[in-house]
Amino acid sequence: MGKAILTRREKEIFDLLITNKSTKEIATKLGISEKTVRNHISNVMQKLGVKGRACAVIELIKLKEITL
Repeated sequence: MGKAILTRREKEIFDLLITNKSTKEIATKLGISEKTVRNHISNVMQKLGVKGRACAVIELIKLKEITL
């Protein structure tokens, strides 16, 4: 299997994102700022070459980086 696309933190964020948590809820749970959460999400979207969180989630599921 190839190298993981997501960092540990990005995976934590997307695992929470797919449970319908808001940016604020994710930030609070992980003890980081909302801006940091948004930055991580943006970085993942850039890595995947997609626009929008939903597209990122779909790609990550296809790549078996996250599961529902």
